[in-house]
Amino acid sequence: MKEWIVGRNPVYEVLRAHRRDIFRLWLASGVQEKGRIQEIISQAASRRIMVSHVLRSQVDALGENPQGVAIEVSAYPYVDLMDILHTSQSRQEPLFVLILDQIQNPQNLGSLIRTAEAAGMHGIVLPLAHSVGVTPAVVSASAGACEHMLVAQSNLAQAIAILKEAGIWVVGLDHSQESTAVDQIKLTGPLAIVVGSEGEGIRSLVRGSCDFLMCLPMVGKVESLNAAVAGSVAVYMAFMARKATGLEKNRG
Repeated sequence: MKEWIVGRNPVYEVLRAHRRDIFRLWLASGVQEKGRIQEIISQAASRRIMVSHVLRSQVDALGENPQGVAIEVSAYPYVDLMDILHTSQSRQEPLFVLILDQIQNPQNLGSLIRTAEAAGMHGIVLPLAHSVGVTPAVVSASAGACEHMLVAQSNLAQAIAILKEAGIWVVGLDHSQESTAVDQIKLTGPLAIVVGSEGEGIRSLVRGSCDFLMCLPMVGKVESLNAAVAGSVAVYMAFMARKATGLEKNRG
């Protein structure tokens, strides 16, 4: 399966990550070869990928806001859950993973992947169905961050069971009376954060599998944050807690 990725940052990160097969790289005629475009050309040259100059209309037809560049690649390379566990072990870091329960908006998924990658999470787990996957729209929304993030697709209840067997605490983000304030929960050590869908939140089976439910403090008049914002805040609160205890390393 092949797909087109568009946009300067997404295309650059696809090339830099070396995780996909590359079939074609198109530049729109008239695009100035400087900045990120020059970096794309340099990356392509180092991998002996030919750059084709085509009509701007051809590039524009491949996706939203292509910025004069598009790349045809193989499908997104999902991994196995065990690959994520092995990554944390190889880095000698307590596991830090994000579990997303039926996120259906590509922008939200892209934002959460971008946050997870920035916070140094070891991976993301998506359900097998009823969820958006890592599509070209998600690649664009993540600004290419998904190319550096390990993403697995799994039955979430089974994945949580495996994580628990490995000694990992699973915390669900849930704004309800049963939830504990985030500042009352230990967010260091091996940790998985579960974020539910935009409309329904965490499904009951997944919710029941969590060790704790936590909520974010809110004092405004709007009752809740959307999934991407709430999930990103929770991830960064955990990141800062881990950083304060020296669990997060500077990976350069």
